[in-house]
Amino acid sequence: MQVQDLGELDGPVLLFGGPYSNLPATRAVRQRAHELSIRPDHMICTGDLVAYCGEPAETAAEIRSLGCAVVAGNCEKQLAAYQMDCGCGFETGSTCDLLSAGWYTHANAAIGADHRTWMAGLPDIVTFTHHGRRCAVIHGGVTDVSRFLWPVSPEAAFAEELALLQGITGQVDLVIAGHCGLAFRRRMGQVEWINAGVIGMPPNDGSPATRFAVLQSGAVRFERLDYDHLAAAGTMRAQGLTQGYDSALVTGYWPSEEVLPPELRRPALARG
Repeated sequence: MQVQDLGELDGPVLLFGGPYSNLPATRAVRQRAHELSIRPDHMICTGDLVAYCGEPAETAAEIRSLGCAVVAGNCEKQLAAYQMDCGCGFETGSTCDLLSAGWYTHANAAIGADHRTWMAGLPDIVTFTHHGRRCAVIHGGVTDVSRFLWPVSPEAAFAEELALLQGITGQVDLVIAGHCGLAFRRRMGQVEWINAGVIGMPPNDGSPATRFAVLQSGAVRFERLDYDHLAAAGTMRAQGLTQGYDSALVTGYWPSEEVLPPELRRPALARG
């Protein structure tokens, strides 16, 4: 495990995940940081820069030009290793697994050697101290970079990851993660687990707005990110990425809920 320590971050910290090749959303979160007077050295991405949407190389370049800290997601690891699938942790043969073939093929063709070399050097864990609290940022899990941890996952799953994480980093008070696409918080004794959400795809709630988080004065708040989702969807369609994620940017609903725990899925009537 490669660990990058950022030292003491004394002001607000903007936490975001999953740009997902969505260039308009990436530029929008950069603009929101500017509006909030948060510098790039106080921004941290939980990984998966490249995924579902239409501008993978451009999004990677935007993040690199921003200069914020980035944790390696499964997509970065797979692209850096020249692998032929996204390594997302979808069940083999599931709808999400089958849909991933289209967008990953597009991303794999678009990402050049320079971006892959940069991705190969990204840390697995980023640590920092904020208002006296020790914080650690990961992608999915320590056991597996693509492990899905949901707001309803068993306490034992979080405890397992926390124990392994602290075996690497030492005691932490706050864990920040990504991967699952939903922003949430859980508390385990004195440790708070935060998923910052993703900016590149809505959280399956019927609105195109996505999510990010801000850590300020020791507390975390979640914020909505509005951006030109119609432009992002149009770019996808122009490039033939019409497997369903293009519509998700507009409708706010994922093309498949198979990956979600049953209690987080929409009722059949709501799905239409």
